[in-house]
Amino acid sequence: MKKFAVIGKDVSQSTSPEIHTFIAGRMNNKISYERVSVPEEMFEDKIDELLAEYDGMNVTIPYKLSIIPHLKGVYDDAAVFGAVNTVECSSRKGYNTDGLGFMLMLKNNGVQVNGKSALLLGAGGAGRSVAKKLLDGGAKVCVYDKLEGNAAALEREFKGVTALKELETKQYDIIINATGVGMHRSVGVSPVGEDIISLCSVAVDLIYVPEKSRFLEIAEGLGKQIINGRAMLFYQAYYSECYYFGVQPDEKQAKELFEEYLKGV
Repeated sequence: MKKFAVIGKDVSQSTSPEIHTFIAGRMNNKISYERVSVPEEMFEDKIDELLAEYDGMNVTIPYKLSIIPHLKGVYDDAAVFGAVNTVECSSRKGYNTDGLGFMLMLKNNGVQVNGKSALLLGAGGAGRSVAKKLLDGGAKVCVYDKLEGNAAALEREFKGVTALKELETKQYDIIINATGVGMHRSVGVSPVGEDIISLCSVAVDLIYVPEKSRFLEIAEGLGKQIINGRAMLFYQAYYSECYYFGVQPDEKQAKELFEEYLKGV
């Protein structure tokens, strides 16, 4: 039996253990999967010990960038994004499945991005993945981060991204919340107000707990299509499992597994 974990600052509410155990079981792999919350001041002291303890690790807020110096290499999307969410521990190889999960979530919700305008809130690890995948899909991407330097760095790195120094009240086809605003201690708070949300067609929140964030509540009240991050979480976990066990991903299989998983939630 292989041993896996999700690691982040606070993963106490993470459903990753249930999701990964479900996917692995359906793919005939027996695993154990744990939640490991690590305070930021302890990360550097703990991470090498954790990498030695597990066969694989999923990395979440805020360690998708800070894990990289502890790895021997980053591959595929992780090499492009400069952020890691999946680690094969014995080889110390880092991957990123966030972008794949995000795009499959949009596809399975009937959202096309080619030729569309997108406002991305948050330029952290998940935001970087989303920005690059949207660009690759033919979208025009504007990004806003309360830490202006993060957005500016994304603009420099990915040609086609426009960093916003302040939010503009203008029309966007899609608004994506890739910040942590709306979860944990900020439940009930939206990263943007009705004035911005009212101008979009689709509101996407990468947050999945609560199921309907304040951001999505506002959007739904305005008659917008809303998508929460549960499907992305499931799909990025599916792609991680494919890396862990050397399996070729199959979008149809991923969708069928997600639909089956939802029936049991």
